[in-house]
Amino acid sequence: MSATDPSNSPYDAVVIGGGPAGLQAALTLGRMHRRVLLLDSGEYRNAPAEHMHNFVTQDGTPPAEFRAAARADLAAYATVAVREAAATAVVPHGAGFRVELGGDAEGGEPLATRTVVLATGMRDTLPATPGLEPLFGTVAAVCPYCHGHELSGKHVAVLGSGPHVTRVAFLLERIASRLTVLADGEELDPGVRAQLADAGVAVRAEAVKELVPSAAGATVSFTDGPDEEVGGVFVSAEFAQRAPFAEQLGLDLLSSGAVEVDAMGRTSVPGVFAAGDMAHTPATPMPLASVLAAASSGLMAAVAVDAELLGQDHPVPQPA
Repeated sequence: MSATDPSNSPYDAVVIGGGPAGLQAALTLGRMHRRVLLLDSGEYRNAPAEHMHNFVTQDGTPPAEFRAAARADLAAYATVAVREAAATAVVPHGAGFRVELGGDAEGGEPLATRTVVLATGMRDTLPATPGLEPLFGTVAAVCPYCHGHELSGKHVAVLGSGPHVTRVAFLLERIASRLTVLADGEELDPGVRAQLADAGVAVRAEAVKELVPSAAGATVSFTDGPDEEVGGVFVSAEFAQRAPFAEQLGLDLLSSGAVEVDAMGRTSVPGVFAAGDMAHTPATPMPLASVLAAASSGLMAAVAVDAELLGQDHPVPQPA
């Protein structure tokens, strides 16, 4: 029997991704004494963020500290293993799957597993505004629920001209002392302009030349007109799958670009589960970029994995 035959596999599940969704999935499976391997590539969507927020008991915790504490939790479970390695492919194989590792991974031979939990997250593409990327995760952010409160009483800018502008501005109007939309040379819809004006939100129509760190947060310079000093900037980022596994496996995707899952994290391919912001149900309009939501979805996916394995090991007799 081949060493990569899932029926001879040392793993009930391989969890790909070492963020909150993957860590929680591994913990839940470990507590049920499932043989689980967590593969952590060392890449995380929230790596630019200095602190996590809006997570009870973890508000203000640096993401790296959260991951270290989670790793310490996993170390208490004998059936859980963690490897610093990047998976490069997931391939159906026999009754399970073969997970291939990067060539530099120690012991890079393929792994066999009965099930797979994908928790690889999304990759953000920011607007090409000069100076924005170095500020992302500190002065610049995408989510008012995660990073809005820290800008209380400050002048906050919303960059862009798309449909996100009014929603983000109105979410922040109780928090910021002053709001300015940076249309960056683009035309705002007249109805949007009227809404913003009614709410007392200023609009700078000029193209943004550059964002420069300042003592207050950032200085916004324009191709024409005076600079604006702001405490923070909210942007709309485009996102896509960080890893190639959804495409490799032919998983169903939603219009958001995320993997379609049911409420338990099951994908369109039996034996493959997805958790975190790389996936969501059709009832949810977009993936939630939230550490707490990611961890919760990791737990649900792990419960579904355990149920599937239980059904394989102890099939329920069908009525005659």
